[in-house]
Amino acid sequence: MDTSAFAFTALFCAALVLGLVVRTVLTSRQIRHVVRHRERVPEPFAATIGLDAHHKAADYTVAKARFGMLEAAMEATLLLGWTLLGGLNVLNQALLAWMGPGIAQQLALLGSFALIGSLLAMPLGWWATFRLEARFGFNKMGLGLWLGDMLKGSLAGVLIGLPIAALVLWLMGAAGPAWWLWAWGAWMAFNLLLLVFYPTVIAPLFNKFEPLQDETLKTRVNALMQRCGFAAKGLFVMDGSKRSAHANAYFTGFGAAKRVVFFDTLLQQLSPPEIDAVLAHELGHYKRRHILQRTVMMFALSLVGFALLGWVSQQAWFYTGLGVLPALDAPNDALALLLFMMVVPLFSYFLSPLMAQLSRRHEFEADAYATEKTEGADLASALLKLYKDNASTLTPDPVYARFYYSHPPASERIARLQGASACNTP
Repeated sequence: MDTSAFAFTALFCAALVLGLVVRTVLTSRQIRHVVRHRERVPEPFAATIGLDAHHKAADYTVAKARFGMLEAAMEATLLLGWTLLGGLNVLNQALLAWMGPGIAQQLALLGSFALIGSLLAMPLGWWATFRLEARFGFNKMGLGLWLGDMLKGSLAGVLIGLPIAALVLWLMGAAGPAWWLWAWGAWMAFNLLLLVFYPTVIAPLFNKFEPLQDETLKTRVNALMQRCGFAAKGLFVMDGSKRSAHANAYFTGFGAAKRVVFFDTLLQQLSPPEIDAVLAHELGHYKRRHILQRTVMMFALSLVGFALLGWVSQQAWFYTGLGVLPALDAPNDALALLLFMMVVPLFSYFLSPLMAQLSRRHEFEADAYATEKTEGADLASALLKLYKDNASTLTPDPVYARFYYSHPPASERIARLQGASACNTP
């Protein structure tokens, strides 16, 4: 191993170890903080959240945190197995010996890696669904539905992922030194098409979407969207209760294909004014251009990523430093893609606090928009119900929340909403 490869191996190991240490320290802080505050409901919520609900939220948060630590350890072990311990190299060499070099072998490498990864992830996925979520009353799926979802997800992945993977691999081999720019353009076009077709083609494979039947609620929602200057293709109710007791509402689609989707669980839990407020919050993301900002950011980060991939894929140390021997007489494009996808999360993990901070700022702005179009007290009430029904802790560790939380902690969010309501009161 030359000096460059050794240095890259050291950098890879340092990022892996440091990431695990940071995760462990932050998660341990979260667990201790939540347990320490388990026996007392915070004063601002004492009138609306009972001690039993507070206990459930604390226990659920701690259980998920401990499971997350196990998951992180397993992911690190698998990453080492694929890279420095030679797993990916063995798989690649076996497929080369069987199929010979070419686009078919490279697609087989991508497919085999995805299949093996899915099989290895199944035990933890099963435990999360049928032990952790079921323990707290959230899982509504049987084993057959869970396996069916996995099968449909795999088939969708093949039908959607295989063509774009084949196109990217072809561009890597045929488009010259600037292949990464063409590949980026193809990737962006693919993502935009996915935004258009996901609501009508992909999502219905997993859930049933029916038009909203409640005429009174439909009138309220349409009036709200009209006040906000927003048009959607339809209002739909999703059978979320088929799989989980968690509740949500969201917009999906792109351009004229945008649609509003309510979980059936959400409609059962919230009053019409609270549903208005939650929907106004989601509208706020569009009106404050958060969706556009995130899309532009995704485009920019993807461009940087493809440019970086274009460079490292030509460096021998990138392969040997990660335990893989690049072929001298065959394309290594699939190897480069897989190694890049495994390595990038190690380093991008340390950007999590910046991304979380941006997301929390957007949430506050969307809340502020909702208070302009509906009553802030209704949004606060809806959020409290959702915190309770989703068993979200009201007492997260502040450092953990700053690092990970994409939404502001309940205490900060409710306090702002109550302050806005007070200011709007004559």
